Amino acid sequence: MQIVRSLAELNSFPSPSVVSIGNFDGVHCGHRMVVASVIARAREIGARAAVVTFDPHPAHILHNTSRLPLITPLAEKLELLDQTGVDLALVLPFTEELRLWTARQFAERVLRDGLQAVEVHEGETFRFGHRAEAGIDSLSQIGRELGFLVRAYEPYILRGAAVSSSRIRTLVSTGELPQARALLGRSFSIHSTPASGRGYGTRYTVPTVNLAPYGDLLPAHGVYITTLRVGTGDQARVFRGVTNAGNRPTFGADSFAVETHLLDFEPIDLDETSPLEMTFLYRLRGEQRFPNPEALRAQIGLDVRRAQRYFTLCDALHVSLH
Repeated sequence: MQIVRSLAELNSFPSPSVVSIGNFDGVHCGHRMVVASVIARAREIGARAAVVTFDPHPAHILHNTSRLPLITPLAEKLELLDQTGVDLALVLPFTEELRLWTARQFAERVLRDGLQAVEVHEGETFRFGHRAEAGIDSLSQIGRELGFLVRAYEPYILRGAAVSSSRIRTLVSTGELPQARALLGRSFSIHSTPASGRGYGTRYTVPTVNLAPYGDLLPAHGVYITTLRVGTGDQARVFRGVTNAGNRPTFGADSFAVETHLLDFEPIDLDETSPLEMTFLYRLRGEQRFPNPEALRAQIGLDVRRAQRYFTLCDALHVSLH
């Protein structure tokens, strides 16, 4: 997948396109349904399959009183879009200038002049332009004038409700991970590195890893069954674990951490730049304050045994953990 970060760069890649525009946060089942149709149609007519997304997420500019936690920060979003087979991703900087473009200006500059769109595929609730002035009907009318067709999609319904990034965000933030997995089409995961100042060396021999501070979406405070991928490519190692995401109230003052006890640990090469992917599978319990460290250790033993039973059952049923 080619990644283009400005309209000027598109001059190097002239080609008619079938396009979908969106934030694509999570690249969930609904997103992938539309992107698959874009790709199929592009292949049918000999065009390029393209997606348009934004950086930063428009909500970070339009609603700056509180930062929207992303399901998939940009790097992970682009990796997931690449896996769909789409040909090109146009990542537009969401600037004050772009925010003020009218719907027609956006269609002319991005769709007609930039991507040479012949078709645009969008959900029927799609809105664009300054103050979200235009919807799918306006896009269709503009398309007729500018020379592209518009295909609108009904919401992707799963378990009685439309699949959406906001719905997934709510499920993850309340710890309902199996439900979030159904909507994402994969288990929820985050990408990070080890926390600094923890003594990580060339050869790491302690079966506990803390993640660096993470600013996007995390599950509700509590204890989870997880996997941790260390490294990338063929050299990556995947460990099963039990992870506490929270403030560790037993130790007094708030000290938020995402801390994982690795169940099948073997010494590994690890430093503070090592790429980590934490996959959250199931919430064992909420955050608790224990009367003393001994009570905490006893509960951790129970958590570990429950996690081991979970993994044993998944192995027996050949259930994918990702």
